[in-house]
Amino acid sequence: MKISVSRDVFKLAQVFTISRGSRSEAKVLTVRIEADGVQGWGECVPYERYGETLESVTAEIEGLSGDVTREALYDLLPAGAARNALDCALWDLEAKRTGKRVWELAGLAKPGPEITAYTLSLDTPEKMQVQAAKNAFRPLLKIKLGTPDDMARLEAVRAGAPKSTIIVDANEGWSAEVYGELAPHLMRLGVALVEQPLPAADDHALIGMDRPVPVCADESCHDRASLPGLKGKYDVVNIKLDKTGGLTEALKLREAALAEGYQVMVGCMVGSSLAMAPATLVAQGVMVTDLDGPLLLAEDRDEPLKFDKAGVHPPKAALWG
Repeated sequence: MKISVSRDVFKLAQVFTISRGSRSEAKVLTVRIEADGVQGWGECVPYERYGETLESVTAEIEGLSGDVTREALYDLLPAGAARNALDCALWDLEAKRTGKRVWELAGLAKPGPEITAYTLSLDTPEKMQVQAAKNAFRPLLKIKLGTPDDMARLEAVRAGAPKSTIIVDANEGWSAEVYGELAPHLMRLGVALVEQPLPAADDHALIGMDRPVPVCADESCHDRASLPGLKGKYDVVNIKLDKTGGLTEALKLREAALAEGYQVMVGCMVGSSLAMAPATLVAQGVMVTDLDGPLLLAEDRDEPLKFDKAGVHPPKAALWG
């Protein structure tokens, strides 16, 4: 078994801003695993918020030796970007070696398209209204917020896209006081979901607070080990493969979260169609699918995912799985 890792850069269609900063390109790592003349691949997006860099994740991957399996990865690497790329590459490798699709190997029903959110970058209210109007044909819009001055942005987006369902991602940018003030207005403006309103380290403040709009754990939820700490705070969990450490754990987290009464959202970092492909399997039938990474890019992989009125479609075998 031969494991290799390389860096790829994809230009974004426009500058993308959240409360933590802006970017004009997506920097990803591509992992390839070759065995018996067959090659599988996967992609990950190291995330600074979780202490990851392109260099540190590359070192984790290159530090492995010998044959690895999906089961062994749990002991070799923590949940995170490195394990994600390797896990997804191993799934792809098995699919190619057996001639079966990953959903078959995982015992899942044949996947179909899912309506995905489209994310509006954080900007001035005026510019966000323009963004919203330009994308008002989309059924589900996600707004990046996370400042003390977000009320005007919410009003502007709703004015620009009066018929779209709206979800909000604060990226840990609000205090308990700000969230408490905004919560009634979120309901008034028809917001369907709020992601991570408070910093993960301070989310205990959500216990006992009114949640007129469902609150989703993002930075507070990584894998199944996160679930005990979410009780009484959240209604929904956001599953991202770069947090869970791959498709294997993502599927287990979805099952466990649903069993404990949570709704599920499936999200992504800003990456290519290769990164989204495995997540489309996790997204089947969930409350919210947010796999718009490729829609934010100016360039993508060969054989990219298909997006149309039905949503984001599962990958063709030529891309992954």
